[in-house]
Amino acid sequence: MWEKIARFILRSRWMLLILLLALTGLMGYHASKVQMSYEFARAIPTDNPKYQAYQAFRSQFGEDGNLMAIGITTDKLFQADVFNDYAAMAKQIKGVNAVEDVLSVSATTNLVKDTANEKLNAVPVFPNRTLTQPELDSMANIFYSLPFYQGLLFDPASHTYMMGIRINKDVLNSKGRNKVVTDIVTLADAFGKKHNLEMHYSGLPLIRTNLATKVASEMQWFLLGSLILSAIILLIFFRSLSATLMSLAVVIIGVIWCMGTIQWFGYKITLLTGVIPPLIVVIGIPNCIYFLNKYHTAYNDINGGIFTNESRKRVALTAMISRMGVVTLFCNIAAAIGFAVFGLTKSAVLKEFGIVAGINIMALFFISIMFIPAVLSFLPDPKKRHTKYLENKWLLAILDSLERWSSNHKKLIYGVTAIVLLLSVAGMFRLKSVGYIVDDLPKTDKIYKDLKYFEEHFKGVMPLEIVVDTKQKQGLRRNPVQTFARIDSLSQFISAQSEMARPLSIVEGLKFARQAYYNGDSSAYKAPSEADLLFLSQYLSAKASTDSNGKQNNFNRVIASFMDSNRRMARISVNMKDVGSKRLPELISTIEDRSRQLFDTAKYHVEFTGTSVTFLEGSAFIINGLKESILWAFLLIALCMLYLFRSFKILICSLIPNIIPLIITAGVMGWAGVAIKPSTVLVFSVALGIAIDITIRFLVNYKQEMSINNKKTSQELVIDTIHKTGISIIYTSLVLIAGFVIFCFSGFGGTQALGWLTSLTLVLATLTNLIFLPALLLTLIKK
Repeated sequence: MWEKIARFILRSRWMLLILLLALTGLMGYHASKVQMSYEFARAIPTDNPKYQAYQAFRSQFGEDGNLMAIGITTDKLFQADVFNDYAAMAKQIKGVNAVEDVLSVSATTNLVKDTANEKLNAVPVFPNRTLTQPELDSMANIFYSLPFYQGLLFDPASHTYMMGIRINKDVLNSKGRNKVVTDIVTLADAFGKKHNLEMHYSGLPLIRTNLATKVASEMQWFLLGSLILSAIILLIFFRSLSATLMSLAVVIIGVIWCMGTIQWFGYKITLLTGVIPPLIVVIGIPNCIYFLNKYHTAYNDINGGIFTNESRKRVALTAMISRMGVVTLFCNIAAAIGFAVFGLTKSAVLKEFGIVAGINIMALFFISIMFIPAVLSFLPDPKKRHTKYLENKWLLAILDSLERWSSNHKKLIYGVTAIVLLLSVAGMFRLKSVGYIVDDLPKTDKIYKDLKYFEEHFKGVMPLEIVVDTKQKQGLRRNPVQTFARIDSLSQFISAQSEMARPLSIVEGLKFARQAYYNGDSSAYKAPSEADLLFLSQYLSAKASTDSNGKQNNFNRVIASFMDSNRRMARISVNMKDVGSKRLPELISTIEDRSRQLFDTAKYHVEFTGTSVTFLEGSAFIINGLKESILWAFLLIALCMLYLFRSFKILICSLIPNIIPLIITAGVMGWAGVAIKPSTVLVFSVALGIAIDITIRFLVNYKQEMSINNKKTSQELVIDTIHKTGISIIYTSLVLIAGFVIFCFSGFGGTQALGWLTSLTLVLATLTNLIFLPALLLTLIKK
């Protein structure tokens, strides 16, 4: 069948090239429209209860992840020149497009009791004008007497101050946020430079912008780096500029198809899909190496006597397609399965990655088999220098050593393998599963350092939201003292946790109002009693909550943001450290236990949500999905092997050499302290899909040798297979390993893990397939 396909491809090469170019032009058009994703990774499926609870919270109370924080540590903030510039900076930032509000020391509000009109007036602590030093000294004392802002805007122990900037959610989910964040940082940096202060930035808007920008930048550099590295390796191997350019053309077409596929399906470039174009280059180059290797081998094996140069080349090309077509097809199927199984998960971000990668790895096969034979048919015959690598003495010596080891030292091979596996299994018991919201950022990154700065002074900026539902309209007005007392008790329990800041809720607002009612006495900052609520009710009425222009004052707008319009639900908002997926469920479980003690479940429903909770759920969901996908990949690849070889013994021979590297890699992770998280679990399925290529090429060649030379013994067949496939296996393994090593230079921990762990697995897979696999074949297949 493959000989017929080969003749068709060579006969119809012009038509196939035109078709390929037309499809590439169409995909290039779609690729030109592809966009970056500016949303957080959608790890949780839309039917997940945690996802639905989070969406319900957002529709009721708005975004919880749109606050950017700016921090400074100084004991000179209330010097007139510094403070006036700080206030001016806050005003300039508020004027930046898409900035909805700025909460800063200079914009703080005090509540003052107006006995005559029976209302609380929201009065700025610092008037909106240039202030003198005596004025500032007096106003600073008022500010420090307001416990409401302590831990929220300032840390008295270290003289650290924070400015909170709320950014429009629609702009946050668009490329416009890059300019917004850049403008904010520029204004703040100018203030810091003027007064010699180090500025610290954090919050999800900044982290998201930083991640998206780095994804775009790294995708370009990794793509360029993989192309250059592949070109260098190809030139060293084949000493042919035309073969190098032809191979680069194959992978460039593959990259164009990949980008076009992303846009075709309505996807956007994410942290995961941004890795696919360099992967296409890394996976596509071996296709070219194997085709060229088989072409050169077949060309050299043909005696020139009865062949003209033209017919000799045609016969070599026919042999290349017929012998390597089935091999490359199943290699690409196996690699595609390794990625495509992610499409079986319910996680949107994994599904997109799996679908795009799986489709385009298969597309590489069709691009290769249409483009490479056609181009080779137009190129001049290969010269002696182009095939010189087939007689590389260094590589031939290595292959001779591998042959002797496989034939004469099987027991030693099995013994060493067993010892290494035992050590690896011991390491696997040390594996831990933990992930962090900023997991992908290196510890040396300023974003990471600034996050730790805010965790040190304000216990973090990661949002956790708690909704107390009274299950009835106006439920907060029924027995308000008891309800508010329970909310306050829960808040105090939360603030006692070392990883959590003091929560904000309606109770904190009522404490502020009580302090104002008692003429600003800071000792009166307490949860109101029933008597207090009786007196405060007139001050908190709708009439009392408006200013002279009939507009709601700032204080009551804050109060309103912590209750729904039906007064059924109250919101408790907490900032916390990025404690990771191991500690976070423990914390939430502890708080849930306390909430059940405080709130009768028959009358109240307490829901934990927010970005921190959805991250935890998403992280666990991805890890479980990846574990399932590995099992699916293993099963599907095993079925492909069984169909391809129709032999249970050869199936065993094909799987064991690829399971061993995965076990060793898992053991190395355990001993090295590398945690199981989405970025590291991804390695196993990807590596399995790619490493199995080596096995397929070895075993298919073994099977082909068996059909041609059926009188040879198993040992002779194995020796022939080692020598005929060993060189191309070593070359392609070097390309794959070098291609994945590029990812080690990433600024993201997840991409780095994908790089060095996959490279390690491929090194091990090369060794097991060239040493362990031949020994296993000789053991299991006697004839």
